Amino acid sequence: MKMTKAALALAALGLSCAALAGDEADQARAQYIRSHYAKYEYQVPMRDGAKLFTSVYVPYDHSHKYPILLQRTPYDVGPYGSDKYKKALGPSESFEKEGYIFVFQDVRGKFMSQGDFVNMRPQDAFEKGGKATDDATDSYDSIDWLVKNVPDNNGKVGMWGISYPGYYTSVASIHAHKALKAISPQAPIGDWFFDDFHRNGAFVTPMAFLFFDSFDKPRDGTMAAWPEGFKLPTPDGYQFFKDLGPHGNVNKRYFKNDRPFWNELTQHPNYDSYWQARNVLPHLKDTKPATLVVGGWYDTEDLYGALATYATMSHHNDKDNVQLVMGPWYHGQWNRGDGSHMGEAQFGFDTAKWFQDNVQLPFFNHYLKGKDDPDLAKATVFETGANRWRRFDTWPPKHTAKETLYFGNGERLLDHKDAKGGFSDYIADPNKPVPQSTAITRGWDRDYMAADQRFAARRPDVLVFNTAPASEDMTIAGQLDLDLWFSTDQSAADIVVKLVDVFPGSDENTAKKDDATGNRHELVRWGVIRGRFRNGFSHPEAFVPNRPTEVKFSLYDVLHDIKRGHRLQIQVQSSLFPFLDLNPQKYVPNIFEAKKEDYVRATHRLYHSAQYPSSVSFQVLK
Repeated sequence: MKMTKAALALAALGLSCAALAGDEADQARAQYIRSHYAKYEYQVPMRDGAKLFTSVYVPYDHSHKYPILLQRTPYDVGPYGSDKYKKALGPSESFEKEGYIFVFQDVRGKFMSQGDFVNMRPQDAFEKGGKATDDATDSYDSIDWLVKNVPDNNGKVGMWGISYPGYYTSVASIHAHKALKAISPQAPIGDWFFDDFHRNGAFVTPMAFLFFDSFDKPRDGTMAAWPEGFKLPTPDGYQFFKDLGPHGNVNKRYFKNDRPFWNELTQHPNYDSYWQARNVLPHLKDTKPATLVVGGWYDTEDLYGALATYATMSHHNDKDNVQLVMGPWYHGQWNRGDGSHMGEAQFGFDTAKWFQDNVQLPFFNHYLKGKDDPDLAKATVFETGANRWRRFDTWPPKHTAKETLYFGNGERLLDHKDAKGGFSDYIADPNKPVPQSTAITRGWDRDYMAADQRFAARRPDVLVFNTAPASEDMTIAGQLDLDLWFSTDQSAADIVVKLVDVFPGSDENTAKKDDATGNRHELVRWGVIRGRFRNGFSHPEAFVPNRPTEVKFSLYDVLHDIKRGHRLQIQVQSSLFPFLDLNPQKYVPNIFEAKKEDYVRATHRLYHSAQYPSSVSFQVLK
């Protein structure tokens, strides 16, 4: 349907008014902070003598004692200067009006703090003793100084942070200071070999390239601003990273060996002692602070971290002390975005605002201010597809039944092995990899995590398998376990698997209300295994050409309702570009040292016979 000029003008006016209203709200919030809080800046000493730059915002109202809400970050705590204020202090605006002492700290070696920065620093200082330091001891020393020196504090401290600050929140619970009563690690880094930059061994080149370009630049003394990063010559990340070629060209053309952590990444392609020492999860046992782990189902940067952190802490701590929230959000959307939709997928209400008002603020108010217990569930989880919050005593839920679907001839998913089955094959060509999205972006986009997958299903290098239309609603809860029989005529391969919800006819769950969205193939979850790691991430193995080989791996958790009349679809492919780097498909010991000639076409087979039965298993809510 074409829009008239008048309709277009009205639509543009609506967008302008919405933007104006947003600007006015931001200005009102900034003005409230400026008129209700006094800002101070300190250099807080650590046990080894290094001083960490710390900004403190204290309420002007001195009639009360306030808890401290601390965030430690490698991303700068600016603006710098006691007369220059942040425009937002709390995880949400309600915290500022509630009344807290807000503290922001540059971590060791970043921006205005002294010392040397180490990515995911191994946490071993408490064992070494003396003046040894790590991120946990820096948290302890900072909290100790704050409760002793900041006026009007009530002796209770909370911490929160998203992504890397989420990691610093997690590590603060290791041998925690007695004043640290509550923490909320949100999309926290847990184990960087599986978090941001690797996905079961496949490397996320654009994320690492764009992030470490500026974040990993060595500094000469303290600095109050981000170093300038490289600007892509085109907004088309697919074209840029395809033209870039093998990983070795990153240093040759751009980094010039001046990004230390990038160099370490490429020197450690396997899950060796270097990565194992940077895994914080084993240290998150027997922690004391009340913990609220937060993540987003559509977080393409770090879904793993929230789920793994919760699983570790809930299994090794007082179970009532660790709670989980998983919402329908991209990275950080729960505190800085409209949670009513994700791309075309609609959820019916602002789920982010609901979380802020009903979970996050009551959690901190209870543990830091002694307000009423909000009676939060062990796991508060949003069920996509049905678009509702669910409360569970544990995650994954206990009351489930296992379902197994077998791949079969005719692009079918069956409840039994296909006795007459054989195999399906496709050609994976590094010159024409499957894109993760139809969008033109630098390397990935938020919306692709719930995007229509028909563009991929229609490619010859993507296998598609469907169930019959569901006769009743089916809610999948937890991870999906894949048991695939696979072969290649080369010696290396990636296997990418997608769980897709196929809508019938007119699409009832979309931001667009026209016929063009009918029969949408909505992505629910995707995952990958770099085939060399099929038997372990520390000891890679080549494929024997043309030999059927069993490959097992899992897709991250979901809570998704396949509605009556919908189909469950599985897509199988061998690239997701440029988000995932290209597998050369010719085995080389260190994939970061692959040459142009190592990138070859390959024919891959997925078997679905009685002898080689490929399947997917998952739990369904009873």
